[in-house]
Amino acid sequence: MPPGITIAADAPELSAANTGFMLICSALVMLMTPGLAFFYGGMVRVKSTLNMLMMSFISLGIVTVLWVLYGFSVAFGTDHGSLFGWEGDYVGLSGLGINQLWDGYTIPVYVFAVFQLMFAVITPALISGALADRVKFTAWALFIALWATVVYFPVAHWVWGTGGWAFELGVIDFAGGTAVHINAGAAALGVILVIGNRVGFKKDPMRPHSLPLVMLGAALLWFGWFGFNAGSWLGNDDGVGALMFVNTQVATAAAMLAWLLYEKLRHGACTTLGAASGAVAGLVAITPSGGSCSPLGAIAIGAIAGVLCAMAVGLKFRFGYDDSLDVVGVHLVGGIAGSILVGFFATGGGQSKARGLFYGGGLEQLWKQLAGVGAVLAYSLIASAVLALLIDKTIGMRVSEDDEIAGIDQVEHAETAYDFSGAGGGRAPRTAAVPAPGADGADGAQDTAQVQRNKKVDA
Repeated sequence: MPPGITIAADAPELSAANTGFMLICSALVMLMTPGLAFFYGGMVRVKSTLNMLMMSFISLGIVTVLWVLYGFSVAFGTDHGSLFGWEGDYVGLSGLGINQLWDGYTIPVYVFAVFQLMFAVITPALISGALADRVKFTAWALFIALWATVVYFPVAHWVWGTGGWAFELGVIDFAGGTAVHINAGAAALGVILVIGNRVGFKKDPMRPHSLPLVMLGAALLWFGWFGFNAGSWLGNDDGVGALMFVNTQVATAAAMLAWLLYEKLRHGACTTLGAASGAVAGLVAITPSGGSCSPLGAIAIGAIAGVLCAMAVGLKFRFGYDDSLDVVGVHLVGGIAGSILVGFFATGGGQSKARGLFYGGGLEQLWKQLAGVGAVLAYSLIASAVLALLIDKTIGMRVSEDDEIAGIDQVEHAETAYDFSGAGGGRAPRTAAVPAPGADGADGAQDTAQVQRNKKVDA
């Protein structure tokens, strides 16, 4: 019988409340991927909007199919060498009954599988923000399939699968600081180093084309993140999920305020983009740590992450790597910060009895967190760079320079995000009166200048 299926006579019964709660949380996490698409889509220039949306949406298709075929088996099947899992009954989800429960919980295996699926979907989508404007859509689709198989599924087993080395070591990752955010951030850096920078990086203005779209995406991410975090306890039978819900809100608020304060002190203004980015930084940092810290600890973690991530987004200009939408600066740095700070702020009264340095636990949990962070970062960085290099040397990873300048939406999708062809009115253009040459003392040069101004009005 595969692991995770309860059949004993004294096993817990299926809980309709927990099952319903987890299905809602799964839907919330699914909503985060379209939310991410809007968040990223608003941050790019007009000519790349649709491509950015599609780079997230395609993950919903590819990863879902792979997860059912073999991804769930690799991530949560019987352990093999503490590196990956495998279970025949999980392949195609073909050996599962609708009432079979996930081991030790009161929810069906199907519910656990679909909840974890949504994590698998959004993780490669996070990478896309670093690659805006310049990646072939077919190459990106192939990269998602390979990366999920080679990187995400095994790393999920390390961190959350029974027998996974990080799980057995005692690395605390409540909802994905290492498996999701460090994993995606390191992958983004690895791919960037292979494909290079955008045309005009550090020379041309590359400002967000729609900050309202960015704020909409950030709001959807914040909303969906409650399912992402609180749902990771897989039920409501104790207070840990509630603690995580509260800490998610608290840390996000603190990070947003800290980012804005940093902006105000450094640049003299509190920007809309800064508020959205700060909120996401807080969400990232509390993801691994929120089940083990107090609300006061969550404020500290959020504030620290907000400042660190605000500082980190500028490193791309100093070191010359083109992290288009700050995936490295927010997700890698925020994930590292949140994961390591568990070793300081774990109270021993949340998801486990492990205590951090500030609560009398010494350095034991801290070194475990450092081990998890370092291993996932190194593996994802190297493996992702190798995958990108293989794709680049075969089918090519980047569009041509001319296509990039013209706009990747039109080249890769034969569409544009906004159609202004019908925006004009039916009234004839206004024409200003032109005085006769020499009239009222006007000389020929003045007349010529007036004609040019009239042409600009008509245009």
